[in-house]
Amino acid sequence: MRNLPLFWARSQTLILWLIPGLRRFSSSASGGGGGGADVAVKKVTRSNFEPALEDLRALVREADFVAVDLEMTGVTSAPWRDSFEFDRSDVRYLKLKDSAEKFAVVQFGVCPFRWEPSRGSFVAYPHNFYVFPRKELPVHGPSYEFLCQTTSIDFLAKYQFDFNACIREGISYLSRAQEAEALKYLSSKYLDGLANSFCNLEEHVDIPLVRTADLFFSERMKIKFQEWRDAILKGSDKGCVNKENADGNEMQFQTVFFKMRPAVFLNGFSSHQLNLIQLVVRKHFKDLVYVCVVDEDNSWQRRVVYVETEEDKASFMKEVQQDVMRVEKRVESAVGFRHVVDLLASDGKLIVGHNCLLDLAHIYSKFFGPLPSSMMEFILAVHEKFPYIIDTKHLLNSSQVIQFLMKRSSKSLSSAFSLLCPKVSSVSQNSTSSTYVRFEIQADETGSSCFNSGAKHEAGYDAFMTGCVFAQACSHLGIKFEVHTPLYDLARNGKIKNYINVLYPSWNSGTVLHLNTGTESPESGYKRKYPAVVFANIVLIWGFPSKFKPKDLKDCVCRVFGPDSITSIFFIDRTAALIQFSKEEFVNEILVLKDTLERVNDPISMLHPLSKLLEGGNTRAANYDTYRDICAASASKVLFADQADSLGIHWKTKLGTGSQETLEASCNETTTEVTSLVEHSSGVSADSVRQFKHQISYVDILDSLIVSKSLEKE
Repeated sequence: MRNLPLFWARSQTLILWLIPGLRRFSSSASGGGGGGADVAVKKVTRSNFEPALEDLRALVREADFVAVDLEMTGVTSAPWRDSFEFDRSDVRYLKLKDSAEKFAVVQFGVCPFRWEPSRGSFVAYPHNFYVFPRKELPVHGPSYEFLCQTTSIDFLAKYQFDFNACIREGISYLSRAQEAEALKYLSSKYLDGLANSFCNLEEHVDIPLVRTADLFFSERMKIKFQEWRDAILKGSDKGCVNKENADGNEMQFQTVFFKMRPAVFLNGFSSHQLNLIQLVVRKHFKDLVYVCVVDEDNSWQRRVVYVETEEDKASFMKEVQQDVMRVEKRVESAVGFRHVVDLLASDGKLIVGHNCLLDLAHIYSKFFGPLPSSMMEFILAVHEKFPYIIDTKHLLNSSQVIQFLMKRSSKSLSSAFSLLCPKVSSVSQNSTSSTYVRFEIQADETGSSCFNSGAKHEAGYDAFMTGCVFAQACSHLGIKFEVHTPLYDLARNGKIKNYINVLYPSWNSGTVLHLNTGTESPESGYKRKYPAVVFANIVLIWGFPSKFKPKDLKDCVCRVFGPDSITSIFFIDRTAALIQFSKEEFVNEILVLKDTLERVNDPISMLHPLSKLLEGGNTRAANYDTYRDICAASASKVLFADQADSLGIHWKTKLGTGSQETLEASCNETTTEVTSLVEHSSGVSADSVRQFKHQISYVDILDSLIVSKSLEKE
């Protein structure tokens, strides 16, 4: 048996017997969706974070795997940013990236699982961390901002989410990139001032004169510092020299003490004026030092300090440099919750999540740095941080054994937990089944006030459910935990190796992501709801009349290109749609035809069936790459058409390569046959045709009219 940390010495134990079965049971708040006994989940906030982190280090080190789960303030910043089957992998990633960058993580569940051979059970330690992106350091830039999706907030409130605990007591954090930036900024802020104050005094220093007022201000500051220093040397007591008034603003010029030395507290000066003061001190006073330090309330304070001798100046410099070291410790403290993520990444443990691609995007964005620009870069970067990841959603979808047990049930976490891990039974109800998995949940009595009864959709409890589903699935796949002791090589077990580092990207993508190679492959057994998507055959149309429905759009286009020209139509929202043609050339042809009709506003073009789509003059069209570009924009307009407008798109049709030449050839195409067809089909005289010669190609128009009549007869 492994040595238990002191934290485990006095504990209360809840024992759950998770026996395979298909019987459903009702969820309850006290049972957290498990329908039975309470599960003790440790609540971690700012007040108990430090000791909880130290305990967690030991728990993760001893764990065989760690389950995680996140709760966020939202999922999609606009309805059209949902994941669709018509989304190419790069578009899906852009939507994922947008979600992770715009919404906040408010709860982070971490649950280490350790197999205890002497008890024949897993010991689970669910932790529920409240997280809030509070600004802890006086670094430049605005405070953190994030979006809240009302449906997500309402969902959290429905499951008794403690918003007060999150906002008031949530643990702040810095990403690795933010930490490096903060250290660089704060250190330079301290040391740059010292470097300027302790430079070679023989060096000639010029004060830049931006305007005449700068000269007067610099001279006035020189006189006041001279008076103040003389008063100090004479032993005069001046608590406040006087008040300066520049540009109509009151500015305090006040005497204080800094590190047991007389100093002038500079308050109310502009950054430009402070630069001038710094230069005045540097040029004219050997016994004054300008410093910039962080106060207790995280605000920057500027002071001019009097030092008696060169030795005193050197001593003062060392003291300020010690402040720099304290700033570094302050930054380390501000790292906050990221220490937990670093812990999970450093130990190389098997990390288990459920449908966790979005969770991983949030983890990377919040705790490592800006998300990479492409899906491949992202998944390779995640794999570098977390070498072993199991997505139980993929496991449930891919394993035939689990599929048989789940039958046609939902693959949601709560459903999988209900079916694979039935409600809690008493300890006395032992089972002789070789596939059951036994769990113990331990809570420290000395911190019992920190433990709550777990509930569904609480991150800590969901992490616990995720780990239970994984362990039970492993048992169904033939892993016998009692004969695999210790389980440090669980991530390399042959029975689950095919499920390691494979992520389920979304409910309707039909593909899976391989973290170790950065590639994407079709998901086995996926049932497609739509015909196979060929992205080269898709045209994007938006801004069309609001009365247009999918059937209207299909009828309009089919009258031009034929009844079999369209494979499928997908409405992104009521303002935009993706049309997939049966042939790739139709994409270019409809773009050319649309551009032609809009260039020529004549009676002939008004007869064209496509003119119904162009009513109002706001209809835009482009190929699939434009859809990707619009999705990549950071704006979050509710409607897709408004999103496109926010990007400053003024053109109506974006023609592909070579389309302009096709257009010019089409516009110059007039023949005697066209003239006679126009006269016969539309009643337009030959003179009218000649009047609009070289403005539009009538061949496409008349062909579409003929097709339209034939469709009406059918």
